[in-house]
Amino acid sequence: MTTHALPEFDHGSTSALPAFGADFLWGTATAAYQIEGAAEADGRGPSIWDTFSHQPGRILEGHTGDVACDHYHRSDEDLTLAAGLGLDAYRFSISWSRVQPDGQSAANPAGLDFYDQLVDRMLERNLSPFPTLFHWDLPQALEDRGGWLNRDTAYRFADYAALVADRLGDRVPRWITLNEPFIHMAFGYALGIHAPGHSLYFDALPAGHHQLLGHGLAAAALTERGGQVLLANNCTPVSPASDQPADLAAADVYDTLHNRFFLDPVLTGRYPDLLQDMLAERGVIHDGDLATIAAPLAGLGINYYTPTLVSAPEDPHQPLPFVQLPIDGVPHTGFDWPVVPSGLRDLLVGLRERYGTNLPPIYLTENGCSYPDPVQADGQIRDHERITFLDGHLRAVHEAIAEGVDVRGYFVWSLLDNFEWAHGYTQRFGLVHVDFDTQLRTPKASYHWYANQIRAQRAGV
Repeated sequence: MTTHALPEFDHGSTSALPAFGADFLWGTATAAYQIEGAAEADGRGPSIWDTFSHQPGRILEGHTGDVACDHYHRSDEDLTLAAGLGLDAYRFSISWSRVQPDGQSAANPAGLDFYDQLVDRMLERNLSPFPTLFHWDLPQALEDRGGWLNRDTAYRFADYAALVADRLGDRVPRWITLNEPFIHMAFGYALGIHAPGHSLYFDALPAGHHQLLGHGLAAAALTERGGQVLLANNCTPVSPASDQPADLAAADVYDTLHNRFFLDPVLTGRYPDLLQDMLAERGVIHDGDLATIAAPLAGLGINYYTPTLVSAPEDPHQPLPFVQLPIDGVPHTGFDWPVVPSGLRDLLVGLRERYGTNLPPIYLTENGCSYPDPVQADGQIRDHERITFLDGHLRAVHEAIAEGVDVRGYFVWSLLDNFEWAHGYTQRFGLVHVDFDTQLRTPKASYHWYANQIRAQRAGV
């Protein structure tokens, strides 16, 4: 969404939150490559993140996800921690290469067994499973054939979705197809920051369209099997640095790429004109694609971390027609991301204003922050900055609900400190501290705060 004034930061209160209602879903989220480890266990094939993280210089301090949080062997402990929060739902992702090592052949029985048992363990703890089918870890075998630049990957994704739903669909009511397709396209294919590490700039756009096509094809397969389908997008309210025409135009282009690319075709059945032209030039849109992509959704996942401030570039020859600027005058996380809770309210209200009756119910499928979180002398982790962050953002969600936005759930990113992509283990987002040398789990102060808030919501306080 494009806005013209950056919202002011408000620390808010850490007293009891306003009431969200009995049907509001409380959760946390994780992703397979970031927590599972067991990279070669039980027939799992390599994903693009296995390949990428082992290339020198790609990941800070040379970290990999080979072991991560060892969740593959410690899922009972981790789900017990999730249940201890009093959650309604647990968002996790399924490793495509654990289920289909080459991305297209018969299922790996041990891989499907792991997720089958994981779902049962959730249900034993009264946690509703909320799986994501693709959280960036494409099987390397498919990347070797072009990855998301290859249209065929969309069809392989639909086959994989059907395979998983056939095994788990009797216990899984809701499915998220893709996580943050913009980030995967931009960081993985356009800028080379994430796996698979391509630096194609605007020639990465086909990877966006093919992800959306894969979403639509998978949505059809999941719906045929009785599933409710969501798509999780990272969205940001975009502000121009000034009211000068060049800055306004730069903000519009950024908003179009980051927000509208992966929302307009899904919710309205068409691309914004700028993207329609660029994709048409590359010949990637086939007859029927947009109808497939626009399959009705049961809900829209929104991942929000921070707003974006944009100006026109000073150098007209640089490859991107915008420059992201720092946002001053607000707190910043350990990742140096600006903390602006009211940006979330603006985003949600802006989505409702933009899409109107086309906007399905919203779930905040990720919201959280990174801080150093040292273990103190008494063994405690007093992450009060994270408590303030979560408190402020939940109040922003409530404000949006009060203004008529249909928001039905909130998932904290993340349950555990984990492998933070190109930053390895240097950024901690968890409600639970993980010692990556010993795998000791220690709930932080924010864990207890979140549990208390959920308990208060249930009690009607």
